Amino acid sequence: MFSRWLRALKIHWILMRYGLYELVFLIPFFRLFVFLKPLVNLLNKYKDTPLPVRIRLALEALGPTFVKLGQVLSTRNDLFPEDYIEEFSKLQDNVPAFDSNIAIEIIERALKQPISEVFREFDEVPMAAASIAQVHSAILKNGDHVVVKVVRPNIQKVILRDVQLMEMIAEAVEEYVAGGDRLRPVEVVAEYKRTILSELDLTREAANGLQLKRNFEGSHEMYVPHIYLEYTSKNIMVMEKISGIPVDHVETLRDLGVNIPKLAELSVEVFFKQVFVDSFFHADMHPGNIFVDATDPANPSYIALDYGIIGTLGEEDKHYLASNFLAFFNRDYRRVAELHVESGWVPADTSIEELESAIRSICEPIFNKPLSEISFGGLLLSLFQTGRRFNMVVQPQLVLLQKTLFNIEGIGRKLYPELDLWKTAKPFLVKFVKNQKSAKTVLRKYQNAIPSWIDHLPDAMQNLYLISQDMVRGQFKTDLNEKTLEKYQKIQAKQTTRKVYGLLGAATLVATIVSWHNLEDFLGVFLILLAVFAFYQALRE
Repeated sequence: MFSRWLRALKIHWILMRYGLYELVFLIPFFRLFVFLKPLVNLLNKYKDTPLPVRIRLALEALGPTFVKLGQVLSTRNDLFPEDYIEEFSKLQDNVPAFDSNIAIEIIERALKQPISEVFREFDEVPMAAASIAQVHSAILKNGDHVVVKVVRPNIQKVILRDVQLMEMIAEAVEEYVAGGDRLRPVEVVAEYKRTILSELDLTREAANGLQLKRNFEGSHEMYVPHIYLEYTSKNIMVMEKISGIPVDHVETLRDLGVNIPKLAELSVEVFFKQVFVDSFFHADMHPGNIFVDATDPANPSYIALDYGIIGTLGEEDKHYLASNFLAFFNRDYRRVAELHVESGWVPADTSIEELESAIRSICEPIFNKPLSEISFGGLLLSLFQTGRRFNMVVQPQLVLLQKTLFNIEGIGRKLYPELDLWKTAKPFLVKFVKNQKSAKTVLRKYQNAIPSWIDHLPDAMQNLYLISQDMVRGQFKTDLNEKTLEKYQKIQAKQTTRKVYGLLGAATLVATIVSWHNLEDFLGVFLILLAVFAFYQALRE
C-alpha cells in the first residue's frame, strides 16, 4: 500500500514537472498540494512546449508501463488529433536489459532442469530488450538454432500497480474534465490492461503462433517460425531462429533484386486472407515484427514474429465490414448507413437519413484522390469517427483491425508508393460477400444451428403456446389502444400462430434434409414428424 502511494506521488510530481496540472489536481487528495503550483510553474522549463510533446515526455519519464500505454494510444486515431498521434508514435521501448543471471534462473525454474541440459550454447548477452521481455540466442542439444524469450521478473506486479493508478486518473478525467468522456479514458485503460496482461503470458503467445502457422501451412505467402512447446511456459518461450531482412530496409531489398511491387501487394493479400479467410489476424504487424525472406527475389515472402496481440472477427462483423468497404467504393452511402444499423454498431433508432448525410460529408471528399491513394485504415477511421456522433461504441477487435490496416498500408506504400490497395483487396471482398450469399454457406449455417435449435425447442414451443394464449385472451402486452384491437385480436392471434408454426416447420424440414446423413435414424424421423406437425398446426389455425 505504501509503495503504491509513493508511486502515485512520483507520477503526480512528474505530471506537474511537465505542466500537466489539470491531470494532477483531478484526484481530490492531490488538491492538497495546489500551493506548490506557483513554485513548479516558476521552475517549469516546458512552458512553451506544445501539449502533445509534454504528454509524450511525461510518459517517457514515467517508465515502461506508461510508454506502453502511449504506444496503445498511438493507434487510437479515432480519439486523438494527428499531432498527438504523431508524438505517441515516437515512444520507444528504450529499457535496459535485466541481469542475465536472473534470466537464466527464470529459464531453469521454468524448465525444472539446468540450462546446460537443454542448450548446447546459450548467449548471456541479450539480442534485444523491451518493456515486457528480453530475448537471448541459443542452440539446442540437437543443434537447432533458437531464440529464448524471457519475461521480466516481477513485471506483472509493477504493471498492475501502475494500471490501478491509470484507472484512477481515467475515472477522474471522465468525471471532472469537460468533454473528457469523449476520449473514453476508462475504455482506453481497460483495453490497455487487457493487451498488456495478455502479452505477459507466453503460453498464450505460443498458442497464437501455432494457430497462425497452421493457417499458413503450405503457403509461400508468410512463414511462421517453429515454436518448441516442450520448452515453453508462462514466462519463457523457445522459438526457431530465423534470418530475414527487416521489411522497412527497402534499399537492401532493392539491392538484392527483390520484386518490390509484388512484395507490396503480397502484404495486403496476407492481411486480407487473415481477416476474411482465417478470421484470425496478427494485430501487431509493424516493421519490427515483419521480415522478408529474399531467398527467391522474384517470389519473396514474409516472416512474422511476436504473436502477443491477435485479433479475431466473427462472421457477422466480417460480412458487415466487407459490405461497408464495397458500398463505400460504390459511393452507396445509404447502404453504408444501413449496414451500421443492421450490424448493431449504432443504436437501432438511429436516423438512416442523418447517418447517410454525415457519412457522405466525411467520405465524399476522399474521392477527390485517385483510388490508389485512398487509405483503407483512414476510411475505417472516418467511419468510426462519424459513428461516434451517433453513439457508436467501437469494439476492441475493430480498433485492432483499423490499427493493423494502418500498419499494413504503411508497409505496402513504403515499399511501393504506387500500390493500389483497392485493386489488391477488392477480389477478397467480392469473393467473401458472394460466398456469404451462396446456397452452400446458407445451408451450412442451418446445419450448424441444428443442435442449438434442438436444445431450445421445448422452451420455444412452450413460449409460443403462452404467447398465443395471451393473445387470444387479450392479455398480450401492447402499446396500442385496446378498443382498436378488440375486433382483430383473435384474427391476429391466429395469423401469428400460423406464421410461427409455418416458419418452424420449414426451418426444421430444411435443416433435417441438409444434415440427414449426420443424424441418427430415430432423430431424423422425429424431426420430420415435428415438421409435419408444425405444418398441420399452421393449416389448422
